[in-house]
This record gives sequence, structure tokens and C-alpha cells, in this order.
Amino acid sequence: MTDRFTFDFPNAEIGASRLIHADCFEWLRRIPTDTIHAVVTDPPYGVKEYDSDQLEKRANGTGGIWRIPPSFDGSNRQPLPRFTALDAAERSRLRAFFVEWGSLVVNALRPGGHVFIATNAFVSQLVFGALVESGLEFRGELIRLVRTLRGGDRPKNAETEFSTVCSMAKGCYEPWGILRKPLRQGMRVSDCLREFQTGGLRRYLNDKPFEDVILSERTPRLERDIANHPSLKPQSLMRRLVYAALPLGQGIIVDPFMGAGSTIAAANAVGVSAMGVERDETFYELARNAVARLASLQIPHTDGIVGAHARELLFHASAAPESAAR
Repeated sequence: MTDRFTFDFPNAEIGASRLIHADCFEWLRRIPTDTIHAVVTDPPYGVKEYDSDQLEKRANGTGGIWRIPPSFDGSNRQPLPRFTALDAAERSRLRAFFVEWGSLVVNALRPGGHVFIATNAFVSQLVFGALVESGLEFRGELIRLVRTLRGGDRPKNAETEFSTVCSMAKGCYEPWGILRKPLRQGMRVSDCLREFQTGGLRRYLNDKPFEDVILSERTPRLERDIANHPSLKPQSLMRRLVYAALPLGQGIIVDPFMGAGSTIAAANAVGVSAMGVERDETFYELARNAVARLASLQIPHTDGIVGAHARELLFHASAAPESAAR
């Protein structure tokens, strides 16, 4: 089914999913209207951090927009983008980026199709506002409870002088936007489900609804060793999201900013089809090598999601505490 949408782009089939080496804007412009069922993605939050000059600074360890955190408990931590470094012009660029992208997504989605989009507390209001401006309905936020390395630091270059001050709150959550392409006029959710297989979110196997707060974990080292991407999300989270995004367990999920392929791996693991689009050749090749390995992992606390490894098990609604991931 996914091979219909490869067009003339380089691509690879992995399980029931397809990886496509393309710029997602160009790819989305070629997708027929009312085609895909859901989008689950972690975009370049501030756009700027994936410019070639910023990636070069990250690789050289000089930072740029990337904050290079110190080692902690003998472990080197992943660099994190410093979104507070975005100036007014860059924030305007971010808004324009997501208005255009959202408009393309609205065209490609079936009515009632959902978008799960990762963001952060610094720019979430800009991203969500731009996506609403593009034509998507804002349906709420998913709060991923996870301690990050963002915030909590003393004022830069004045740590001793202001030792009792932190420049901003320590980050303990990650917001994900939940948006939806509007239903057609006069259409109810039940009508949309019958005609387009979209409109709602999938309930867990124990009949509990999908909830908008998930106790999560930082991405385990085992997964980061498979896919060394700076924004890799854990399979314990992504398998929940791809499961929820298709209310009837039918259709195609798209990740337009595929990165190392964590969304595609999660889709393969729970037995649904997905397409991942990635413009960076290095990340595309990383995903080609990582998706099958990530999908094959036995992930604790997601054992009841319907999928290739767990069709008979009941889903346990609580995620692993952070200590379980260490």
C-alpha cells in the first residue's frame, strides 16, 4: 500500500512500512488529498538547529544553538537545542515554516486524521498557533512526564555571584500537540470512522481511553546505541502514540521528519503501516539500519499494545517509572 506514495524518490521497504529519502515539503505536495490517516512526528523544533552550520558546530563540540551538557555520573549527555537562543526573526521563520507545513498536512490527511507533534515549552505556543492557522483543529496536549537536562542552571558566567538563582525552571515534561483535520460539515465522529477510518483515538485493550499524560523515560542507552540521533524518542512512548493514532487500527501513519526512524519502528512493532520521510541522507541511512532493530526490541510496559510481539496480552495503562529505564 505504501509503495503508491514513493513517487520517484529513493526508498526502502521495511516490514509493512516505507522509508523515503525526500524533503517532506516536496513529498507532501505530491500526496493526493484525503489520503493519509495520521501524522506522528518530532520536527526540527526551532528549524534553526538543523541548519548545516549549526549541525557542524554540534559535531565540533562548539555548540552554536546546541547546548553541550557536561558529563554526569560518568556518562556523556546528548546535546540539546537552546531554543531560548531564537531571536524575533527566527521565531517568525518558525511560524512561517509550520503554517506552510501544516497546510500541506491538512491537504494530505483524511478528514478527522490526527497529528501528534512533539515540541517543547519554549516554542509550543508558536507551533500550535501556526498549525491552527494552517487549518488544523487544536485538540489538546499530551504531556510526556520526563526529566530533561533543560533549565535549572544558574545564570551563565555568573554562577558564583548568583548561586541561589536558576535562570529558568528545570524541565520535567515534554508537550506534544494533539491536532486534527476538521471533520466535514455535518459529519459526526462515527460517520468519519465509517467513511475514513479516522476521527477518534484508539482505546487500550483493557477498554481504558488514551490519556493525555504519560509517565515516560529518557531514551534508553540500548536504543541510542542502535540509533544515535540527537532527538531519538523511546519506543515505550512511540508505540503508544502510533497505536492511539489509528482508531480502528487501519490506515497509514506518516512521520514527515523521520530522523532515525523511531516512529516507523514503533509502527512496525505494533503491526500498523507507516511511511517515514527524511531529507538528510545521513539520518535516512541511519533509519534504514535502525528501524528493524528498534522494532524487534521487547519493551517493558508496552506489552499489551496489539502488535507482532504481543497480540494476546492486555495493555497496562501505566508506563515505567524513570528508575526502570536506568
